Amino acid sequence: MENTTGLRESKKLRTRRQLAATALELFLERGFDAVSVADVAAAAEVSKPTLFRYFPSKEDLVLDRFADHQDEAARVVRERPAGRSPVGAIRDHFVAALAERDPITGLCDHPNVLAFQGLLYSTAGLKSRLTQYTAREVELLAEALEAESVAPLTARLAAMNLVAVRQELGRENWSRIAAGRSADELYPDAVADAERAFTMLADGLDTALPIRPA
Repeated sequence: MENTTGLRESKKLRTRRQLAATALELFLERGFDAVSVADVAAAAEVSKPTLFRYFPSKEDLVLDRFADHQDEAARVVRERPAGRSPVGAIRDHFVAALAERDPITGLCDHPNVLAFQGLLYSTAGLKSRLTQYTAREVELLAEALEAESVAPLTARLAAMNLVAVRQELGRENWSRIAAGRSADELYPDAVADAERAFTMLADGLDTALPIRPA
């Protein structure tokens, strides 16, 4: 029974990935607004109801990959080492991701990543839908802070600022690469920007947020 359940879940995951990959290929080829859900379903050889069982909206076909990162900041805070503040932990994680050229940091010049980010930042519907993913990321991070006895309002304000900094750094890195700079060339500037941005937060937030005890 467990094996059957595992196979069924694996098939669902493959279908989900196929739908997302098919949709992205069409969106990049024709433009997001020029492609309908029916077009994606036809190209993937599934029905529209089947597609909607996996993705509730056309925007989610593109943005679903962000769901994997919604709890990232919260997880980093929960798992930070003793003696580290939430701001410092998220800064460390972001700088490490820059070194790895993680696409989520914007510091990635792989053509497929650049094409995806260009689609995202140039499409009003996608940018609007992304705010819902951002709101969930803020909510999860605020919950992680509240679990350490941070007052709810303080937790929400801190989470909003931390998430916003991560996103804006990523957008800035992408825009510079889209303008012609390579990821390797931009790396020192990206690290300096991240250090400066998180230091700005730390100067204020570290007085309100807890240091992890030894």
